[in-house]
Amino acid sequence: MFERFTRGARATVKGAVTRAEHIGADSVTEEHLLLALLEQEGGRAASAVTALGLRDRRASLEASFAEARRRGGLTKADADALAGIGIDVGAIVSRVETAHGEGALAAGRGSRRWWSGHRAFTPGAKAVLEKSLRVALERGDRFIGEEHLLLALTAMPGVVADVLAEHGATCATVQRALYGPDADADGGQGHAKAG
Repeated sequence: MFERFTRGARATVKGAVTRAEHIGADSVTEEHLLLALLEQEGGRAASAVTALGLRDRRASLEASFAEARRRGGLTKADADALAGIGIDVGAIVSRVETAHGEGALAAGRGSRRWWSGHRAFTPGAKAVLEKSLRVALERGDRFIGEEHLLLALTAMPGVVADVLAEHGATCATVQRALYGPDADADGGQGHAKAG
């Protein structure tokens, strides 16, 4: 699959690994993929990211990710659903943090590193990479570019897609930013038909 990745998509994956190493994370996550994607310049995905205002709201994105980690990886939709049945996630997080310290529910706090020093990809990050291949194939593209990674990040349920949606970047808005206003009228296949 990686032989199909464009130079920019490879740079995004390498950037995600570097980001994980820099912060001492045990593994590469979907969040690392998105943040590395925001650093890419030139190309269709960078233009879409800029048009959607994501690059300018990077600090807000990172704050939303930190809050999700604080909730133990629950998405905002998960917390809202639990609130609907009378469970206050914020109160639970506060009680746990009072007893065990700030960030006690944050996932991946250990220091399990492989002896080789390489960072493994989480199942979610692997699923995004696999989804990017499916997105490219659905579009009729013979390559996997940053635009396919961006679409995959919006399409995979979870914290990253939730945070992106909170910031106005849903699968539909990203498709329009990437391929124009008629992109979702034909299921995003306009690019493949047009050339």
